[in-house]
Parts: sequence; structure tokens; C-alpha cells
Amino acid sequence: MDVTLAEILRDAVPYSLPLLQPFRRITDREGLLIRGPSGWGEFAPFDDYSATRAAPWLASAVESAFGVWPEPLRERVPVNAIVPGLSANDAGALARRAVLEQGCSTFKIKVAALGGMLADDEARVVAVRDAADSALRSIGDDRPARLRLDANGGWSAEAAERALGRLAAYDVEYVEQPCPTVEETAELRGRVDVPIAMDESVRFGEARAFEVADIVVVKVAPLGGVAASLDLARRWGGPVVVSGALDSAVGLAAGVALAAALGGEPSAAGLGTGALLERDVVSPPLVPHDGHLPVGRVAPDLDALMAARDRLGDDRARWWRQRLVDAWEAGGAELVAKLAA
Repeated sequence: MDVTLAEILRDAVPYSLPLLQPFRRITDREGLLIRGPSGWGEFAPFDDYSATRAAPWLASAVESAFGVWPEPLRERVPVNAIVPGLSANDAGALARRAVLEQGCSTFKIKVAALGGMLADDEARVVAVRDAADSALRSIGDDRPARLRLDANGGWSAEAAERALGRLAAYDVEYVEQPCPTVEETAELRGRVDVPIAMDESVRFGEARAFEVADIVVVKVAPLGGVAASLDLARRWGGPVVVSGALDSAVGLAAGVALAAALGGEPSAAGLGTGALLERDVVSPPLVPHDGHLPVGRVAPDLDALMAARDRLGDDRARWWRQRLVDAWEAGGAELVAKLAA
């Protein structure tokens, strides 16, 4: 794949999308969409990521816009709904809407927020359990909702043991990245019965994370693209959950492509984050229907994309274009060159 920086920048469009409620302490999702002969790709590393850490996000965007994705094994993929660190009442209302309006029956619930209390986490989990199960019964589905917890490394091993001792009572499928380090997570693993999914530690290249994990969470953009993510999943060989990074519809399509290429019975992917956006680069936002997202590339709507571009402002637009250049120089060029290998 012979792609130059000038070609990538030529049709790059910066964007800003408002969120319905704060997530990861942000209120707007920003990034760049790039266009190539294969379609559109998304470059949207979070602001606190270094240029080196942003480089795989650039390779992923270039793969989407200039490369090819693996052949899909299915036409749609199941997804889970995302419950941010909301109050119990708001979390329950969100869960009910996700069942009745989007057909979701699996929920990933944020816990261990900075400054948060275990009582608040428990109230949120209880609210989702009650609201989701009630909504499912109302449509004739007697199966309990599946609950996943995502701590984003917010607990020490001791705090995680205390928290999971209480939260496991609500039938938790797994807890994602409970502790900030692999060492603490390994210490925790022998103390709790809840399966552990590793996310950040895998993305940041910590080899021992695979020894600790019961499940590996795979995110396309931070890992350098669909092909690289599929290769990691196959080398791991164990259970995999595909997840996203609060992407626009363009970025979500790459995650769906990965989930569609995995063999075996697909686990609900963490790609329901379009429901957290007030507006998207497509209109309406890409949200689950019947608990699934369709497989296929996504092209932004011109009006929606221009509105997202105008919302960003010139200074931030220049900042994002420079950030892409920095990522290219910090390793992105080498990663892009490897896409053709």
C-alpha cells in the first residue's frame, strides 16, 4: 500500500460530535475522517494519547480508506449497550430504552469512576438489572439480561475484591480491566470468581496480560486496523469481545468488520456507542436494531459531516491535522507501509 501523507491529508475532514452525556470526562467526540479509494476511515485518538500511541489509530484509518477488510462470515453482529457512570435512575432508564428501542440484551456498565463510591456502582448495576430484565419480560423474552462491568483500571486489587464480592451477586458475565496493572490483576484473579477481561493492558502491548485474561477485548483503532486485530485474536485463541472507542459511524464500521470476520459464535460486541452521540456523521446516528449492527462500510452524510466540521472550529481543525502529521512521523508511516506486506 503506497500511500503518502499528502494523500491522507488531502481529503481529511475534522469533526466534532456532541455526546448526550459526558463519557470518559468528555462532552464532545472529535477526530478526523479520511477518504480513499476504499471508502472512509477514522483517526480519533483521545487527546491524552501521545503521538506514538496515536500512530496505530492512523494505520487503522488508512487501512479503512485505502486497504481491504477481511471477508465477513455474517451479515450483522450482536452488540451490547453501554451504560456510562450515570445515576441509578438514569442508568435504569437508559437500559430500558436500549431494550425496547434498540433490542439490546447485553449491557456494559461503567464502574469504579474516579471519586465514585461502591454504593453508587451497586445502585447502577441493580438499576440496570431490574430495568433490563423487566423490559425484556415485557416483550416476551424471559432470559435475564447479560451484565458486564468495565472498571477501566479504576480499582486496586483490594478494592476490586471488595467490589466484586458485592457486584457478583447480580450475575455478572465478566469484569473488564479491573486494575491498572497486570500485576494487580493477576493478584486479583486468584481471589474472585468473576471472569476477567483484559483491555488496556492488551492494547498497550503487555504480553503477560494474555496470561491473566479469561477474555481479551480487541479494539480496532488502537491496535492498528482490522487485519492486525484479527491476527491478535487468532494468536490469542481464547474468547474475544470486539469493542470500540466511542467512534463515529465510520469508525464503528471497522469494528463491525472485525466482529464479522471472527469465527465461532459471536459475542456481543461493545459497538453500541452510537447511542451515546447526540449527532453523528450519518443521520440518524448508527445505533443497534434488534440488538445488532449491519456489516458494511459507512460513508458520512454530507450535511451531517459539514455540520460536524463547522462545529469544531478552525483552531481545533488545525490541531487535528497537525496531530495526524505527528502520528505519521512517530511511527504511523512505518505501520502504514506494513499494511501492504
